[in-house]
Amino acid sequence: MEKKLYSVIAGTGSYVPDRRVLNSDFLAGTFFDANGEKLKKSNEETIGKLSEITGIKERRHVADDQVASDIAFLAADDALKSSGIDKELLDYIIVAHNFGDVHAGNVRSDFVPSLAARVKHKLGIVNPKTIAYDLPFGCPGWLQGVIQANYYLRSGDCRRVMVIGAETLSRICDPHDRDSMIYADGAGAVILEAVASDRPLGILSHAARSDTLEHAYMLWMGKSFDPGHQGDELYLKMDGHKLYEYALKTVPLVARESVEKAGLNIGDIRKILIHQANEKMDEAIVKRLFKICDGGEYKPEVMPMIISWLGNSSVATVPTLLDLLLKGKLQDHALAPGENIVLTSVGAGMNINAVVYRMP
Repeated sequence: MEKKLYSVIAGTGSYVPDRRVLNSDFLAGTFFDANGEKLKKSNEETIGKLSEITGIKERRHVADDQVASDIAFLAADDALKSSGIDKELLDYIIVAHNFGDVHAGNVRSDFVPSLAARVKHKLGIVNPKTIAYDLPFGCPGWLQGVIQANYYLRSGDCRRVMVIGAETLSRICDPHDRDSMIYADGAGAVILEAVASDRPLGILSHAARSDTLEHAYMLWMGKSFDPGHQGDELYLKMDGHKLYEYALKTVPLVARESVEKAGLNIGDIRKILIHQANEKMDEAIVKRLFKICDGGEYKPEVMPMIISWLGNSSVATVPTLLDLLLKGKLQDHALAPGENIVLTSVGAGMNINAVVYRMP
């Protein structure tokens, strides 16, 4: 059989900030609704309800002297070490993020130079043929970078691509909006390598969609809910109910499409690595995926979760989850050669994507 080029994971890395922020740390907060009215429920009730729905018990925030490009570099360095690849042999560095570098105490995005250029600089890469660029695509940005990398690699135009997802959501969330308790910071990275094989392995397929006509502004930037706030800063806002309904309806369709394009059935999938946005929502999405695929009964072990202790770090959730899984750091979760996984995400845009990957 003729050999074809496939995109295979050569190394993974992640950076989990040291600063643990517990649910109890929000007890002293003052929360308002979108109309500027103080929430009638006590903070204990508000925090308890959010934890019940999202599954979040704690999250991680970066140190005051860190920004997104700093933690992107740390995840990249970790991936290089795990791969054993010479950094000068990277053909592309793609950094997915949404807000650039946001410094502590200054809610403004810094995009110039690009975060990818900053990471390449921090890594000390001399090679001018290592092309570095950024990819803003909402929470699915890292996975969209993987999809782009797959095109590069399978074309034969390059050999190795690093894709990083890094975000510091703690810097752009409104402290007077209860949704701020969902957001977290983190970074994850993967190095994909072109491998010639006479049997399918690595990335088998992908699917994606963008719904902007009616759904573009379910996540947006808006002013603080605090009616007494004097500044003109903009913070991340979300219509959680509409987002939940949209994700539940459409993410299973995109995931099913990717599985079918790979010529597989849902029963052939060992693990589903889904964006860590909301535990109940993620569980409902995967249950619906099994239902529309006639895949039998959903079992929790198919969906490893880290949201309870890491929160929602946007583009960083899936690569961090992947890194922890492949390095044996998730209890009761492991993968063997030949097993298939689905990676899928949903976020601002609204954008959704999914990738099917077979372990070499």
